[in-house]
Amino acid sequence: MINRICTFYFTGTDTTKTVVEEFAKELGKKLGIDNFFHYNFTTPEFREKMPKFGKGDIVIGGVPTIAGRVPNLLLPYLKTIDGEGALGVSISLFGNRNVDDCLVEFRDLMEQGGINVIAGGAFVGEHSFSEILAKGRPDAEDLKIVREFADAVATKIKNEDLSKPEMVGEVPYRPYYTPRDRNGNGIDIRKVKPKTDMDLCIDCKLCAELCPMAAIDFDDVSQVPGICMKCCACIKKCPTKAKYFDDEGYLYHAHELEDMYERRAEPEYFV
Repeated sequence: MINRICTFYFTGTDTTKTVVEEFAKELGKKLGIDNFFHYNFTTPEFREKMPKFGKGDIVIGGVPTIAGRVPNLLLPYLKTIDGEGALGVSISLFGNRNVDDCLVEFRDLMEQGGINVIAGGAFVGEHSFSEILAKGRPDAEDLKIVREFADAVATKIKNEDLSKPEMVGEVPYRPYYTPRDRNGNGIDIRKVKPKTDMDLCIDCKLCAELCPMAAIDFDDVSQVPGICMKCCACIKKCPTKAKYFDDEGYLYHAHELEDMYERRAEPEYFV
């Protein structure tokens, strides 16, 4: 019997949060459950500990797709999931290109942590690199499909069906996606970091507070001594648009994505 609905997610620019929380709200409505526990592990202080889940819980987990996989910088934390027999739903957001193997990899991480994953979904969110690619998504149509997904999972639970559906993706997982230039040469953006227009910056410190890797120097936000995972929270949430990327390879890749994946990708779910 389910008596608590738990959300457990990473969300740089709030697209994953939007989908996971909409799903949880609809699931609670359909199952008549109003006991919720929300855990957003985006910022480092929330990855210093792992919440405990157990029987009677259903965990709605959510991560973004980065380079076709679960973000590698999150793997050490996700390998400590403590599920102890909870039911689970895995959700991956992707930026209109492809979810690739992120969904099945996240499912497997939840399973390895003791969560019995009975459903999964791949949903579309505005790409972190772009304000054009999947602009404004998840939108109203996406959220309608999220609710349909939650309704299907609620029915499955009421029918006491704990089967594990096949999901999109490959196991063994494919290598992380490597962007390439027009000549087919790989573009390495791993060490690229955002810049700051100090004429626009008001030193509000929001970027440093939001950074999932605590990479931005709090005393001098123009400095990024830590690792940047390209979630673009600092760029998209800056109130004065002071943060930006100017690396040629990064910008080429972003424009290439916008050109190649202009079509509307659609969500998929598996119950």
